[in-house]
Parts: sequence; structure tokens; C-alpha cells
Amino acid sequence: MKKIIIFFGLIFFLSATVSADTKKVKVIDGDTIHIGTIKYRLFGIDAPEIKQICEKDNKKIECGILAKNFLKNKIGDKIPSCITNDKDRYQRFVAECFIGNESLSRFMVREGYAVAYSQYSKDFVEDEKFAKENRLGIWAMSFQMPSDYRKASKNK
Repeated sequence: MKKIIIFFGLIFFLSATVSADTKKVKVIDGDTIHIGTIKYRLFGIDAPEIKQICEKDNKKIECGILAKNFLKNKIGDKIPSCITNDKDRYQRFVAECFIGNESLSRFMVREGYAVAYSQYSKDFVEDEKFAKENRLGIWAMSFQMPSDYRKASKNK
């Protein structure tokens, strides 16, 4: 009987370890996260690319890294819940992800670390307006729109 209890205890421990491991969150950049093996592109927003540089007071700022770290700090050790809308051309799930009841997409745009991707959704346009008017995040700097930065980088 002891062997059976130990066996089931070991199986429970291993399955708990595996499921905890598959729920590991990795922040790739300001609009992409991986939860376990699933890749998510945050819906309706566009954040600076990792290598993107912005400028403030004649200083170069790694605004792509800044956006990534801002999202990473927001998520902390929590696991976002995501509602999938679609898949993009890179086979990532396009999803609105939440920490509790707070949309990460809305948070990133309202705090100024992403822009509303209005070609795909108008959901966060007012949040962008708020960030822009209050010069939050990248709106306090000179920057190239992330989509324009990608196009320019592709042509180099």
C-alpha cells in the first residue's frame, strides 16, 4: 500500500511540475509573449521593435527594450489569460491577454509603451490619445512608428 501511495505521489508531483513548467511566461518584446509553447501577439497594438532606438534630450534610448521590460514588469510572476482572435502570418495567436481584468494591450498603449494598431482595431485609439497628450512612455521621445521602423529595416 505504501508503494502505491508513493507511486501516485510521485506521479502527482511530476505532473504538477510539468504543468507549472508549460505555463512559464516569456516576454519576447512589447507586444509578444509566450506562455509555455504557445506564442501570442497582443491584439490591437504595436510596440517598438527590440532593436528600435528612440531619442530624448539628444540621448539614444533603447525603446524596444524599454517596452519589453515594461510589459515584463507588469506581468511579473503572474500567468496572463488570453482570448484568441486570430493567427498572424508568423503563426502566433493574436489575442487580448489579461492580468486579472486588465487588458495588457490597453495597459501598454495607455502607458505609452505601444501604439494602437488602428489598421487592425480601433479599440485602443483613445488610450493612445491619452498617452500622447500626457507624453507618456515613447510619446515623451522622438520615435518612428514601429510599422515604419520594420519597413525601413527590411529595406536596408
